[in-house]
Amino acid sequence: MPDMTASIPHQLPRSEAKQRIQDQIALVRQRHGGVLTSLQETWTGDTLQFSAAAAGQSLSGQLTVDDQVVHLTVHLPWFLSILTGSIRRRLEDEGRQLLGRLEHEKPNGGK
Repeated sequence: MPDMTASIPHQLPRSEAKQRIQDQIALVRQRHGGVLTSLQETWTGDTLQFSAAAAGQSLSGQLTVDDQVVHLTVHLPWFLSILTGSIRRRLEDEGRQLLGRLEHEKPNGGK
């Protein structure tokens, strides 16, 4: 299986970034549980090992939350590997939104 990698910068405390990711996974499970089968996740410290299947295609990967960057590696099946560029862009865009500024912060330092 080909690998797709992405790095998503953030300015959150590591624990906040991890919590937001965990909340998003729960939301995906709730919204798309009928389509995503066998969604498995295992956290070891700040590293997530995951796997899922949808429409007969399986994928797996690893996500690591560091102090300023979330690193993501996904092992894509050949069928989906032809869409690597668009999948990476979407994950990076959604990741930046998810890991955006702290909710109490205001643009321009609150001025």
